[in-house]
Amino acid sequence: MTVQIQNQNLLNQVLTEIRARRDEFEKRRHMPKDMIAQLKEVGVYRAHAPQCFGGDARTPMEFLKLIETISEADGSAGWVASFGSAAVYLAALPRETLAKLYADGPDVAFAGGLFPVQPAKKVSGGWLVNGLWRFASGCKGADLLGVGIGTGEGGKPLTAVLRPEDVEIVENWEVIGMRGTGSHDLRVKDIFVPDEWTFVRGGVPSIEEPIYHFPSIAYAAQVLAVVNLGVARAALDEVSQMAGRSSITGAPKMADRAYLRISVAKAEAALRSARAFFYEATESAWESILKGDGVSADQTSMLRLAATQAAREGARAVQSAYMLAGTSAIYDGHPLQRHLRDAMVVTQHAFLNESMYDGAGAVQLGVQPMKGYI
Repeated sequence: MTVQIQNQNLLNQVLTEIRARRDEFEKRRHMPKDMIAQLKEVGVYRAHAPQCFGGDARTPMEFLKLIETISEADGSAGWVASFGSAAVYLAALPRETLAKLYADGPDVAFAGGLFPVQPAKKVSGGWLVNGLWRFASGCKGADLLGVGIGTGEGGKPLTAVLRPEDVEIVENWEVIGMRGTGSHDLRVKDIFVPDEWTFVRGGVPSIEEPIYHFPSIAYAAQVLAVVNLGVARAALDEVSQMAGRSSITGAPKMADRAYLRISVAKAEAALRSARAFFYEATESAWESILKGDGVSADQTSMLRLAATQAAREGARAVQSAYMLAGTSAIYDGHPLQRHLRDAMVVTQHAFLNESMYDGAGAVQLGVQPMKGYI
């Protein structure tokens, strides 16, 4: 119990600092390394690292709730922290490579600019890598960087793992929302990457632990979607705090207006419903893994559907909060401005767009879903 209290106290301290520095993250357009170091302290990057190399063996539900909590403090911080889940697909590296990767401990921050996949020249013992990749969230604070290259077995793209000194970060993250994620481009020129430092994302893990049986692509969608659950919680809490204040026009307080009470209640119900579905699907898949049954196509589809729904209901809750807040929310620096911008960026991710409903519907109706959905 003492350890749990200490861990919670540490997390609370980090969350307080995140809230105090979120304007700084936006201005810098990335999270600085000292903040990444604090995320390491609270276990973000060791959560899914192999137990044999010092990992914490956190369940998917535990990790997702941690990211949700961080996102409530700041969406960009939650987004960057979500890539602590990268250990799940890094497990497809050879065991000997993983031993080197975690030689100094399990707290390894990985960031990847995996798309567009670039051709790489096959040479003796590895690949000669060149190219430009986009959306490398958290790259400025990462210990290792990944880029998408060539093809592995079955025509699947490989991820090549590189040291930061072998990669140029092209600082071009000029966006409206999620400014603090530092999702810059990566450029690589004539760098040799040994075969043992490449892997197929979602490939067969070299470590036998339950978390590495969780569907990696579905999980990649979940860790991003849960950011909007945290952002939406912050937005609705902000409106609740505003509701008791007097209006500058002399109008009734927000809390005294029936339409506002109804709208807040509806947003709360929709958000909680999406959140319940999200964690229900996660727990169902995890329980199947622990029983030794694996995760079915239907369960994987539900993970992706629940992630998409969480991202979109979260965004709708933020939109409701913003509209209810009135003119005060239109000013730069108002918390709802950031929440609105961040929440809408989450819904634009390829793993969470409208096509995910088509894939889920196809599985539910027994027809072939789009390529790569399952």
